[in-house]
Amino acid sequence: EYTVSTAKNGVGETTGSYQTPRGWHTVCDKIGDGAAENTIIFRRQVTPWKYTPTLHAQYPNKDWILTRILWLCGQEAGRNQGGKVDSYDRAIYIHGAGDHVPWGQPSSLGCIRMKNRDVIELFDAAPNGIDVWIDENS
Repeated sequence: EYTVSTAKNGVGETTGSYQTPRGWHTVCDKIGDGAAENTIIFRRQVTPWKYTPTLHAQYPNKDWILTRILWLCGQEAGRNQGGKVDSYDRAIYIHGAGDHVPWGQPSSLGCIRMKNRDVIELFDAAPNGIDVWIDENS
């Protein structure tokens, strides 16, 4: 079990809602293998840049994607797969985030944010194709 932060707009599946989608998903892509903790991932590319509190202070509204990405595909047609509810097209990730995140409280733009050391552990343990259940009551 990990303490995470999900969407500040709550749960929901619609494109543009900035909500965390529910239901069964699959890890379809993994990005960041071997990257150092706090490495900034921009447009799904590992960069040479590192997140720091000073950088966050310069860009306080930036949704930092750090360290690792587990990119999710919905498994349920019409719920989180296909059309205007497609989790993969929405770029819904489990990803690392900075220490500014209020852990255990909703604050993301739809993704599931994790502490960097936790997302590294999960990334290493979870192969591509593993099932992920997202439920607001779990």
